[in-house]
Amino acid sequence: MQEAALQAALHLVYPPQCLVCGALVTSDFGLCGSCWRDTPFISGLVCDLCGVPLPGEETGKAEHCDDCLTIARPWSRGRAALLYKDNARHMVLALKHGDRLDLVRPAATWMLRAAAPILEPGMLVAPVPLHWLRLFRRRYNQSALLSRAIARASRLDHCPDLLIRRRSTGTQEGRGRDDRFANMAQAIALHPKRAKLVEGRHVLLVDDVMTSGATLAAAAEACVGGGARAVSVLTMARVAKDA
Repeated sequence: MQEAALQAALHLVYPPQCLVCGALVTSDFGLCGSCWRDTPFISGLVCDLCGVPLPGEETGKAEHCDDCLTIARPWSRGRAALLYKDNARHMVLALKHGDRLDLVRPAATWMLRAAAPILEPGMLVAPVPLHWLRLFRRRYNQSALLSRAIARASRLDHCPDLLIRRRSTGTQEGRGRDDRFANMAQAIALHPKRAKLVEGRHVLLVDDVMTSGATLAAAAEACVGGGARAVSVLTMARVAKDA
């Protein structure tokens, strides 16, 4: 009762605002009606390896997009909550570069909803790592914040430092697909003190955005090489060619 009264008092002083436009909304961590309509949530039939939406109806059979049919993915299943455009792009960049840590909670909720078909008991949740220099400049790893919230909500084990970046790979922005994969080759490894955790486990890798999948592939290969039974991936947003 006291907590509810305190929350009501806080709402009088600080009314809940839309995560995107700042308009008043009825609950914390929400979107107004207009921004909800303009946010590209992924639903319906999706690629079972990356989560990008596909044309057609769900039949219960795993379907794959053109990219995942032509690129060998070192993971077994994948999902994404949003298409990387419009409001979704705005929120990803705000979380990544704008210190909008209030976006972690709703983003993790959307990601968990998308991930429902691929979650399994006993999974080990881990984020895609940042190089220590970038982490020092940014002060936080947005993927680690998302993975922690997802693990907590789904009651799965979480290891924020399961993986490390062996070298600084710079930005992938502006690179072609082949260059992205070459840039990430062997750039990610298991943390020496955490390597035992993956043996025989199904690892769920969490990242903010998937474009070509090069970064997730490097992380997944490190887990598989360390003895993981399987790897699945989950991202806040997925870049789509026709988005």
